[in-house]
Amino acid sequence: MEISRIQLLNRLKSVAFVTLTLGFVGLTNFSKAQGEALFKSKCATCHQTHKNSTGPKLFQVRDKWAAGGAKEGSIIKWVNNWQNAVAADPYAAEVSKWSPTAMSAFPDLKTEEIISILDWIDAQPDPAMATTTGGPVDPNAPVLDPMEEEGSVGWIWIVMGVIFIVVILAVGGVRRQLSIATSDNPEHQEKLTYGEELRTIAWKYRLWVGLASLVTVIAVIVTLFQGLYRINIMEDYQPSQPIAFPHSQHAGINGIDCKYCHNSVAKSKSAGIPSVNVCMNCHKQINGEGKPFAGEIKKIYAAAGWDASSGAGKYTGHTKPIVWNKVHVLPDHVYFNHSQHVVVGGVDCKQCHGDMTVMSEAAKVQPVSELNKIEGNIQLTKPTLTMGWCIECHGKKDVKIGDGKNAYYDEIHSRLKKNPALYKKYYTDGKVSVSELGGWECAKCHY
Repeated sequence: MEISRIQLLNRLKSVAFVTLTLGFVGLTNFSKAQGEALFKSKCATCHQTHKNSTGPKLFQVRDKWAAGGAKEGSIIKWVNNWQNAVAADPYAAEVSKWSPTAMSAFPDLKTEEIISILDWIDAQPDPAMATTTGGPVDPNAPVLDPMEEEGSVGWIWIVMGVIFIVVILAVGGVRRQLSIATSDNPEHQEKLTYGEELRTIAWKYRLWVGLASLVTVIAVIVTLFQGLYRINIMEDYQPSQPIAFPHSQHAGINGIDCKYCHNSVAKSKSAGIPSVNVCMNCHKQINGEGKPFAGEIKKIYAAAGWDASSGAGKYTGHTKPIVWNKVHVLPDHVYFNHSQHVVVGGVDCKQCHGDMTVMSEAAKVQPVSELNKIEGNIQLTKPTLTMGWCIECHGKKDVKIGDGKNAYYDEIHSRLKKNPALYKKYYTDGKVSVSELGGWECAKCHY
């Protein structure tokens, strides 16, 4: 039994074709998964796939723009900064009149990321066209947009695993056929099975097989523990909000102090969410007419029951609560007091929340890598909002004692001076850290 070179070449071509095909499918699915994640984090607040919302529906929006005469690449420019697109394309100028609510700018999105978002949107089925038991959906039934929360792209690893298995089996099959063809033993040609072939190879190269198995087991264990360590890591968590609030406009351009809106931060455990009345202190006069956030201000008016069209404006008494989504969520067994950190500890808001004066999007849990870029912040390494993050900060943060600005720490300083040995022990490096004052005691943070 022999295999010609042409047959062998054809087999290898088949293997290569299958591998490339599966690889292409895997990469395509990865692009769609990236598009889905970006859509949920950047677009889902205002847009749906098949229904108009705050913004228009996005299904096949590229075809719509092309049919309307939009310039090539104009929709990409629109996503990055709609004002630039309006200035360069008459069709974009028409689109900008669709709603009084201006679209947010996303200059950080790359062209391929925007394309992946649009590809994923176009791949979504229209819920209104779905059928139940073979018939059309009740037109009065609520239409649900397929925006369910899903897990990570773990299935990508399954696709890649299938690809490798196919390659291994195909190469193994070719090798087995070559082994049979070149064998002088007729029984070997007739009776050699796949299992016997694999066992023979494994035993022949048992040292390498053993090492490969050990490496695989260690890799699986390490991957497992890395996954466990990522449980409840909140970095980059950015829930959608009912009203788009640009901190960069309020705290940055207008210079409003954080404590004006979060007025309980210096005297309470919680920093507090400003009431609608706090917003109305300014927005009775500032209605944003003709500005990008005019539509968002109208939502504040609806919540406050304010009729801006009636003369100087008046309250109607018809109010509606604003349901904000909590961003920084700690477990129930963790105690954190804002006033203790802000007033007693003198911790700046940017240490934990980042530089809000440049944050144009909804608030999010800033990654520790971003927090470390801010001048004046203590440099930390553990993920934000984790126990390791707090412990590390307590170990590096020093408290100002004996400067006459804080009675609590002044008292500690006076007691330390009465005990020279203790004073020398804790004040050798010229500072006293939070951990040295009991900041690492479990009961400080846990009930």
